[in-house]
This record gives sequence, C-alpha cells and structure tokens, in this order.
Amino acid sequence: MSTVIPKPLGDLIDSLAQLPGVGPRTAERYAYYLLRAEASKADSLVQSLAKLHAGIKYCPKTFALISSDQELSPIYTDPKRNKQQVAVVADPFDIVALEKTNSYSGTYHVLGGLVSPIDNIGPQQLKIKELIQRIDEDKVTELILATNASVEGESTALLITQQVANRPVKLTRLARGLPVGVDLEYADQITLTRALEGRQSL
Repeated sequence: MSTVIPKPLGDLIDSLAQLPGVGPRTAERYAYYLLRAEASKADSLVQSLAKLHAGIKYCPKTFALISSDQELSPIYTDPKRNKQQVAVVADPFDIVALEKTNSYSGTYHVLGGLVSPIDNIGPQQLKIKELIQRIDEDKVTELILATNASVEGESTALLITQQVANRPVKLTRLARGLPVGVDLEYADQITLTRALEGRQSL
C-alpha cells in the first residue's frame, strides 16, 4: 500500500483517520479532496490548525471556550445576562446549541464532560468544585442541569444535585419528552416515560 499512495498523502490520511467519526475510507476522501482542490484551501486549513491551540483557551470562570486575548467569557461579562441563573452543560458546544434558541438570558458552566467510569471520567475530572465556588461567589439562585438524557448525563445531574443539596439554590432540569414531528409508535420507552412525567395542563 505504501508504494501505491505517496507518503505525504498517506500521512494526511492517517492524521485525518484519527478524528472521531472518520474512518479510513472517509479519511481517504477528505485527503484526496484537499489534494485536488486549490492549494490555498489546504494552506487555509493548515493555518487554522496552527493557530488553534495558541488562539483559544478556557474561561477561568465558566470554562467556555474563549479567544486567548479575552480574560472571561463575553456571555459572563455581558451586563444583560443574569449571573444568578446558570445552565450547567457537559461541553462548550452545548452552549452554542442553547444560544441558538435565543430564549436563555442566564450564564453557563461547562463541566468538561460527564461522569463515565468506562472512559475513566470521575467527579474529580469535572468542574464541579468550581461550580460550587461559583454558586457562593455569584449568589446563584438557579442551576439548570442541561446534561444529556443518557446514563452518564443523568448520573452527573444526580451527583451535582447531591453536591449542592446544602445550598439555597433552585435546581431545575431541561424538560424531556417527545420531539416535534415524532409519532408515538416510533418513540422509545424512556422518551415516552419522560413525556408522561413532564405532561402539562392545557
């Protein structure tokens, strides 16, 4: 195989194949696309990758991603945002999803993952201690637990609930239920159970 594919192309395929969700065949397609495209596209990609680690850091307060020239997250420093309402999410890109709704005016706290013994991620690897510190410093009145509706997400939400039990903070959880456009016959049992539990009066 090494005699069929030139080494520079093979090295690129190997690098791309290390990305999550990218198998060998997909890596080959990406690499061949970059080879056939104008050199400027590959150069642009190289420059973006080269600046990635140096240009981004974590906000020391919210642990959201920020530019390296910023001290704190712009959402946190925005005077229009409610610092006493905090949505707790697993990863920085969960913030993007919630912000797209244009219906949340609080701030965020990124845990940096979810409790997952299989992946060797325990409570000590998450930013829970920092969250408790924030509750005290910002006099947080509501924590919105916005973790995934998975075993890991539920375990993490339960852990946080236990950790903040002795603090005067309201705990809420994102609603669970049927997505718009899904027929009942195709919904799984967990989703249907959540939908029944979270039913509302009309």
